[in-house]
Amino acid sequence: MNNAIALLDCDCFYASCERVFDASVKEKPLVVLSNNDGCVIARSEEAKQIGVTMGSPLFKISDLLEQNEAEIFSSNYALYGDMSWRVMNLLHNFTPEVEIYSIDEAFLNLEPRKHSLSNLAHSIREKMYKWTGIPVSIGIAETKVLAKIANKRAKKAELKELGVLNLYRSNKTEPILKETKVSDIWGIGYRSALKLKANEILTAWQLRETDNRFIRRLLSNIN
Repeated sequence: MNNAIALLDCDCFYASCERVFDASVKEKPLVVLSNNDGCVIARSEEAKQIGVTMGSPLFKISDLLEQNEAEIFSSNYALYGDMSWRVMNLLHNFTPEVEIYSIDEAFLNLEPRKHSLSNLAHSIREKMYKWTGIPVSIGIAETKVLAKIANKRAKKAELKELGVLNLYRSNKTEPILKETKVSDIWGIGYRSALKLKANEILTAWQLRETDNRFIRRLLSNIN
């Protein structure tokens, strides 16, 4: 049996890091600003819910933030780097094969024979929060692309308390791929998505079911 791939992604990472050291802001809308305090580069879920968008200039949303008693932080990359190191280092307690993808994401190689994958993912999630204070979401599947899709779905509102979605050899995969737009697939850029849509390939499921040779020819001439 092939190993499963899990993608662990820290939720609202910069905002979560700030909350680790200031419990008073845990339930409030929170934004982190760019180096010159000009634009929003990170938002808590509460900030997203009141309508703060990524990249918003601070001067345009200052009234919104004030009305909702939001917390505003200048970016602290030393803190975020240290917290990232803690998270990634701890992942080796669960598997020797950890591939760091970004400051707040890592792929894990998991062995289905040794564990219930869903239970293991929940254990990782619970212990990560206990050890670091950082909430994480985990998607599991046969490939990195599918794990990315699973992770994104695990972050959705109806699954927020769950925080884990296991698509490894799952009958849930087909309906989820049918709901996933090609433009939302990891590795599909804007121009590739336009070409696929022009050929009536609109979902991840349609892409998966289309002949690989046709897809390679279609996407090999993008300028």
